[in-house]
Order: sequence, then C-alpha cells, then structure tokens
Amino acid sequence: MDKLLQELILKAEKPARYTGGEPNQPIMTKEGVRVCMCMPDLYEVGMSNLGLKILYHRINDLSYAECERSFAPADDFGKILRENDYPLFSLETSTPLKDFDLLGFSVQYELLYSNILYMLDLAKIPFYSCERGDEYPILMAGGPCSVNPEPFADFFDLINVGEGEDMLPEIISLYKDHKEKGFNKQKFLEAAQGIKGVYVPALNTPSNRRKVQKAYVEDFDKCYYPTKQLVPSIEAVHDRAMVELYRGCANGCRFCQAGFWYRPIRYRKVDTILKLCEETVKETGFEEISLGSLSTGDYPGIYDLIPGLKPCSDNYHVHFALPSLRLDTFKAEFSQEARKSSLTFAPEAGTQRLRDVINKNVTDEDIMRSVEYAFGSGYQSIKLYFMLGLPTETQEDLDGIVQICRNIKHKYREMHGGKGAPNISVSCAVFVPKPFTPFQWAEQITPEQMIEKQRYLLAELKKVKCVDFKYHDNTTSHIEGVFARGDRRLARVIEKAYRMGAKMDGWTEFFRYDIWLKALEECGISPRKYTREWKVDEELPWGFIDSGVSEKYFLHEKELSEKGLPTASCNKGCKGCGFKKLCNCNEWGE
Repeated sequence: MDKLLQELILKAEKPARYTGGEPNQPIMTKEGVRVCMCMPDLYEVGMSNLGLKILYHRINDLSYAECERSFAPADDFGKILRENDYPLFSLETSTPLKDFDLLGFSVQYELLYSNILYMLDLAKIPFYSCERGDEYPILMAGGPCSVNPEPFADFFDLINVGEGEDMLPEIISLYKDHKEKGFNKQKFLEAAQGIKGVYVPALNTPSNRRKVQKAYVEDFDKCYYPTKQLVPSIEAVHDRAMVELYRGCANGCRFCQAGFWYRPIRYRKVDTILKLCEETVKETGFEEISLGSLSTGDYPGIYDLIPGLKPCSDNYHVHFALPSLRLDTFKAEFSQEARKSSLTFAPEAGTQRLRDVINKNVTDEDIMRSVEYAFGSGYQSIKLYFMLGLPTETQEDLDGIVQICRNIKHKYREMHGGKGAPNISVSCAVFVPKPFTPFQWAEQITPEQMIEKQRYLLAELKKVKCVDFKYHDNTTSHIEGVFARGDRRLARVIEKAYRMGAKMDGWTEFFRYDIWLKALEECGISPRKYTREWKVDEELPWGFIDSGVSEKYFLHEKELSEKGLPTASCNKGCKGCGFKKLCNCNEWGE
C-alpha cells in the first residue's frame, strides 16, 4: 500500500473497511490469473455473505489463480477517492480494479444495480461491455439476480447463471489458456459460451437467442466449503459463520424464487455437517454458527444433528442457530437447543384461504402449537413475517394478520395465569412477482395500494398493544418490482439514475425514489410495463434461461393457486417439476 493510499484510508470514517489483512486471509504470492470478487455493498454486508467467502477461497485454492476482494466504499470514502483521483482498489494488495484479469460482481438484489456503476466509475472502467477492449478486465456477474440478468446484462462480458463452485474454476482455467496464447476478448467469450451456466450477453441477444442452462453442484455433500475462512476486521451485519444443511426446498411456496431456483434438493450428511461445524469453529473462532437452508426444520437428519452438535457447543462455547423454521416443522426440541431470546416464524398470510393460494402449507393450528412450544420453553418474544399484496388478497386477509396476533397474546396470558403479554414483532414485506415462480405473471399492487394496506395494519395492530409493526418501504418495493422482471432497456435507466445521484439504494437514507422515476420517464419507460399482470403467452425477458424447473409445472401451479388449491411438499411424492431423476429428496422417505 503506497503512502498516499494510507493517508486517504486514515481519513475514512471506518478505515478497516479498506485495509484487508483479516484473519485467514491468504498471502498473494502466486502467478497466474488475477481475479477480484466485487460486492457492490458495504464491507460489513459483503463480509456477511457466505457465497462470497466460498468462491473467494475456492479460487484461492486453485494453483493457477489468486482472488482478492473489493467492496463499495461508503459515501465518505468514495468522495475522498474522487477528490484525490485515486482509483478503486482491492483489499489484499491495493491493486486498482482495472489491472485485474477478471472482475466478478456478486449481485444479491435489485437495489444494488446502481452500486455496480458506482464501483466501475470509481475504478475508471467504462460501464458497457461494448466500450471495453482487451486492455480492460473481463467483467462477470453472478448471484441471485442472475435469475433475470437482463436489466444489467449490457454492463457485463459474461454472467454466471446458477451456482459457481464448479463453474468459476472452469471459466478461470479457460481464461488462463487464452491468456497464455495471447488474449483476445472476442475469442475468449465465444469459447466461454460452451461452459454450462455461462451467459454472454453480447453474443446472446434478444434477437438471436440461445438457451442457457443453470449450473448447479450435483453432489452437495462433497461440495466445496472453506472451514478456514475470512473473519471480518469490524463487526459484520451477520457476525457469525454459516454451514448449509442443504440447498433447494421441497415446499413449493408459490411466491418463493429461491425455493424453485435452488432445486434440485441436495442434502449434506449429518456427519459431514458436524465435521464442517467443528472445523469452522476451530479455524475462525466464531461464537455462533447458523445452520443455513431455506427451511431448516425440513432437514431429514435434524433430530440426529441437534444432539450431535452438543459436544462442539460445550467444548468450544459456541451457539448454533436454527433459522428458517417453518411453523409446521417447528418442534419443542428445537427451542430447547436455542437461546431464549426470540423465535421467528413466517405465516406469510393472515388466513388459511390465502395461505392455500400461495401454497404455504401452514395452518392456524400449526401457528398456535408452535407458539405454545415457544412460550412453554421460556420465550417471551415472537417475530412474525407476512407479505402484503399477494394475489387475491382481500380485507379479510389483512384482518387475519391482526387476529393471529390477538390469538398469540391470548395464548401467552392463558399460559401465564392471565398476566403479562408477549413481545410480538410483525414485519410485512410487499409481494414482488419474481421470475421462475408460479407467480411470475402476477400483478404487483401499486405504491398507493401498498400505503393504504400498511396504514390499515398499523392502526389495527396498535389496538393489540403488544405488537411492534414494521413494514417494507413502498417506494423501494415498487422499484424492485420493476427490475425483477425487467429487460435490457433498463440498463440505460440504471445509468441515467446513477448519473443523477442514485447509489446505495438498499440503504433507506440514500434511496431516492424521485431519481428512479425521473430516469424511467426520461428513458420513455413506464414502470407499469413491468409491474402489470403479464399474459402467459408473452415472451419473458428471462425465458431463455433453463432453471431446470419446467414452465409447464409453473403454469400448473398458477392454475392451482387460482383455484385456491395447495400442493403437498415434494417430500411426500415427486410433483414433476422437472428434476424427477435428479432430485434425491425421496431418498429420505416420508
């Protein structure tokens, strides 16, 4: 690190965001392909991301490549870099981003799109792939937003569709071969198209489409996982390690993109998880490990896993968290192993009718049984997640949310001799129709309707008196809805919004709704084009991506939702989503 950069970093509000040198950081001594993983968010957020840690160490374990990191600078340090004309750099060696071979951006959600341009601007790298010659790095994007990469496709040379543990090493190996022969960007991109999961926007345009198959790790039990992983220098948003129990989900909630996108369902064995947990504790010193999945209670080996973790917990004084518990799988045994702070459940909808529409196979009895378990185990706080604006939602469904809270309060008082009241936290997100779900054709309610529903619930929940009500901002939900089903025309909107001051849109204090509306207007685009109800025979911007789940299945689930009919979990029999021969969920039995 040169003297000027040292001086600039010391002027930042949190210098440790930009210095690197964390425990378990590899020493950069290899020659070969130089890669930088870029997270378009603050250090504290990026260092909480398991995917970034996995891919960072996966690349650094290759003999022919090194991987460094860069995060979006906070506003104060971004201004310092601009004022001193200093290009954005990597944490490990302070190398300017434009000097790497490959830059990989992890795009976690739609409101990060402006930060991609923020980082490129600070790095002095042209925004559009067509403006970058061989002298610039190859720009890659991946992460959850690769489900529909079209709004940001023009910015990238290639996009990784699906899971990267196997795909990235293959891309880097191909780059090494081309670099040794004299690098030519066009030839490299043409060859890269042959790798499963790789999408090259410049060679795969809306007028000249070819299918792109999602990449995924087939044997998840043997999937790469770094136990000696980076430990943040400052407190991260999620200051803990995470070990995944499995990927995919058998429940088929019709609003849930992740549940369908991460199919087929693939499990780690109990012994594998126990070994990874113990090694991670030894190598990192984290005091908490989250046992991650989309529905932890559905893990078939959960009753062997929980007691199996006790020796590690006792020996190393570490806490194991069980997130993502479904109300219909929550058992008293889970609460006995957890801290007595609060438990989080997601009924999603206030009535059984609407839960059937969205295929949330949870009953009022499940809710009250789980609450009774929790209160009987010493919990006094319950967190509940719901969504507003779901397809077919009525006033009765909103009232149902209020009634659930009243029932929980009554159950608590019943169990405590009529005294006291629980702490109930209710959080309501706004439904955003997402690609690769049965609701991908659904309408999103307007911002005005969002406000109306939020105000009604706020007034009614106040009457319950023990409820803390939080809700997702209607303006950010609206913009998220636009970009979730967007096409390539939105790249110019992102650029225009950024140049008008949009950045850090995921942070409430920075989000400027007026800027995004103005950018859309100046580009001649109505937000309603993307938030309206779509016809099932329309061409979908993401339709060229093969997720492995058939469109026929999504259409069938859509029809069932319109009839208010639920579908049983895949664990109770294959429903023919498209992974029948690959999904091993039936291996575990009923």
